Amino acid sequence: MPLATNLTLPAANPKPRPTPTLSSAFGSAYSIAEINAYIAVRDQLLAEAERLHTSAKIASAVLANDFVEGCLQPVRSHYNDQCLPETDADRERKRCAAVRERIAQLIKNVA
Repeated sequence: MPLATNLTLPAANPKPRPTPTLSSAFGSAYSIAEINAYIAVRDQLLAEAERLHTSAKIASAVLANDFVEGCLQPVRSHYNDQCLPETDADRERKRCAAVRERIAQLIKNVA
């Protein structure tokens, strides 16, 4: 039984697949959903850190909060479709600040 592939056989489907077209609305909805997922992960990690009071859980919450803050930075004009609406982003920036303060309290309690 030969191990090499017979390259002379035609491909099963010689026609190229059409490239899907994605509208900016899709990109916007996808990006918003992704940012909201990061926010949910951050909130879950904060809840675990509050429940367990371990330095590892607190460190995870810090990293997640920093990542969410990075996602909420004001964007350049050509990336407008990849961010939360400004009212939502502003609200989440305030939540990030509150989370940062809560994490500082948790760090004091662990030390």
